[in-house]
Amino acid sequence: LVGAYAKALFPVLAVVLGLRSFVADPFRIPSSSMMPTLLIGDFILVNKFAYGLRLPITNQKFIVTGEPTRGDVVVFKPPQHPDQDWIKRVIGLPGDTITYHDHQVSVNGAVLRYEDGGNFVGKGKGAEMTGARLESEQLPGRPHLILARDDMPYFVQGESQWTVPAGNYFVMGDNRDNSEDSRFWGVLPETNLRGKAFMMWMTWDPGAGWSAFNRVGSRIP
Repeated sequence: LVGAYAKALFPVLAVVLGLRSFVADPFRIPSSSMMPTLLIGDFILVNKFAYGLRLPITNQKFIVTGEPTRGDVVVFKPPQHPDQDWIKRVIGLPGDTITYHDHQVSVNGAVLRYEDGGNFVGKGKGAEMTGARLESEQLPGRPHLILARDDMPYFVQGESQWTVPAGNYFVMGDNRDNSEDSRFWGVLPETNLRGKAFMMWMTWDPGAGWSAFNRVGSRIP
């Protein structure tokens, strides 16, 4: 009887593992670095097929299906913490020159436009960001909201201009004054990519005891 159950479960487990390894994988947002786009406690789906199929353990790509585009929200292994999964937004592509100064991003010499979105009101663990400025950053083809706070001075050791080499990307958090990203540790190698975040399937903040059902199934801009 046990053997029969095992035989019946094996195909199911194989399908689940295959989907998680090559198609889509669920992740939970643990920090505020991507607010207001992603909140602490958001559960998201990551398309692991978007940038190519990779082997589960080595992350070696064996089928190419596409490359990141500017504005994609990506999950990756940061070079300084290869045992962790982080999430940020692609701002710079290979060959781009990125400048960050006084809360403004420039791409290849063109300063991005910003539109005022009022003040942010956070809930649960995100309440600490209440009062931050909501701004719509007009990234070409991918406008999106960011947070900025004048009471959290920007500080990066060394340069504030970066040229992205081939095979790498420049990534930043949408919570610009509370994100450890390429401004601090440099460009992201393509080989560290895990996939493209594309949908929220649940939001649950255990500290606040609330769930935002209106976010279920929403696309990640």
